[in-house]
Amino acid sequence: MTEQLIQRINELAKKSREMGLSEEEKQEQATLRAKYIQMFRQGMENTMSSVYIMDKDGNKKKVEKKTKK
Repeated sequence: MTEQLIQRINELAKKSREMGLSEEEKQEQATLRAKYIQMFRQGMENTMSSVYIMDKDGNKKKVEKKTKK
């Protein structure tokens, strides 16, 4: 799904630069971009869940997600 998603986003971006998009295509582009960003963030969270930081004493500490204030 990701490869097809990226391909379609690129097609719409190219068409936008060359001749412009209809309102329907602009909406599709926005939806696809939001979906791609969501998938990217999920992948990054999965990667970061397995990352540890080692301090100078050799102790491992799991990286935790920041909380918004």
